[in-house]
Amino acid sequence: MLEKKETSMPLEQSQLHNHDGSLTKLLHDIPQEHEFLMAAEVFNQLSDGTRLRILWLLCHSEECVNDIAAAVRMTAPAVSHHLKTLKQNGIIKSRRLGKEVLYTLEDTPKAILIHKMVDSIFEINCHTSR
Repeated sequence: MLEKKETSMPLEQSQLHNHDGSLTKLLHDIPQEHEFLMAAEVFNQLSDGTRLRILWLLCHSEECVNDIAAAVRMTAPAVSHHLKTLKQNGIIKSRRLGKEVLYTLEDTPKAILIHKMVDSIFEINCHTSR
């Protein structure tokens, strides 16, 4: 996870131009710095093309490491690294089936939203190439 120092300075009302008064209201509800860092980490997960390919597969199926590795043409250890990162960030989950571990999208609102975003991006960007 990203480690960053808090860089926010206290805001004094006199520092704002606040042209129509809406900024004061908006700043009352602004998320905390750590919440923005958590959101940035989610977007960081999606910024890696390989991880995005793996995530796309897991949005649509439940797969073991070996099958994911074959599908994305990578080694199982490299895929395992990406899976660990996605799992640590609550985007995917795993379950044991005999000797294998199967991975799929987590059932959380965050993961479901990411799935919708990924599908929307590919529908918008890849629609004409299919």
